[in-house]
Amino acid sequence: MNCPTYHIPVLLRETVDGLNCRPDGVYLDMTFGGGGHSREILSRLATDGHLYSFDQDADAEANVPEGEERLTFVRSNFRYVTNWMRYYDLFDPTATPEEQGKVDGVLADLGVSSHHFDAEERGFSFRFDAPLDMRMNGRGGQTAADVLNNYAEEDLARIFNIYGELKNGRKLAATVVKARGQKSFVKIEDLLTVARPMMPREREKKELAKVFQALRIEVNHEMEALEEMLRGAIRVLKPGGRLSVLTYHSLEDRMVKNFMKAGNIEGKVEQDFFGNRLAPLRQLGKVVVPSAKEQEENPRSRSAKLRIAEKL
Repeated sequence: MNCPTYHIPVLLRETVDGLNCRPDGVYLDMTFGGGGHSREILSRLATDGHLYSFDQDADAEANVPEGEERLTFVRSNFRYVTNWMRYYDLFDPTATPEEQGKVDGVLADLGVSSHHFDAEERGFSFRFDAPLDMRMNGRGGQTAADVLNNYAEEDLARIFNIYGELKNGRKLAATVVKARGQKSFVKIEDLLTVARPMMPREREKKELAKVFQALRIEVNHEMEALEEMLRGAIRVLKPGGRLSVLTYHSLEDRMVKNFMKAGNIEGKVEQDFFGNRLAPLRQLGKVVVPSAKEQEENPRSRSAKLRIAEKL
């Protein structure tokens, strides 16, 4: 890889072990980033195996290894996985559900990479006074500044309460609306000036991180994209194929848990006339969390949870 310090993968061995890689298999890394998980998957594939790695961020593409014919980089949001697998003749929507997919395993690390937090100009971290951007795909779409300046108060309250899980989300939304009447939000310091006085001093960093999380999720439509990716993953996997997913906050973990349990975001398992479960996936093992040693060496891993399932 061209940029080995781009990102330190969490639960690297355990996440790839969950795929139960076949040397001649076809695998998807839905979140290429620095390429750590992709590199580990490639180390387990023979010359006739293949890996398709997705990432919508132009920065990630610079980490694709040169001359690696077993890897195809797909510069796209992972929500479009069925479209791309159809393009590569690995998904046939006209076939029966059992015969639609030809993929042996799908891996997704849903966390924001260290690179994004460290890239000052991207606006993901309150460590820098950068533009309020937060877009994973810098080619278009609304920024965090657009959200703060244009959303109605009730919509701001919704994203702060739901995506940030903030107890004072409604109050923060009202304060943002009042502040933007005097001065538009442009840079991170503009937001911190408004938000900091509302945060308990002993939990200031954690609460501010929740504010930034909420804005990032909204800007990138992360929950909608995750739901579409999970639905797509079920379709492109062949029977017996594996789904290995790393989550970092309760919202995405709940969605992944429900999908693996029931095949829907509500987690409601449907049954046939005879009472047999109709869930498309079977959960494998217990939730895996990083060891104390990994959490100490890589603080980003502390909230990580790994869930693995197999397509029935």
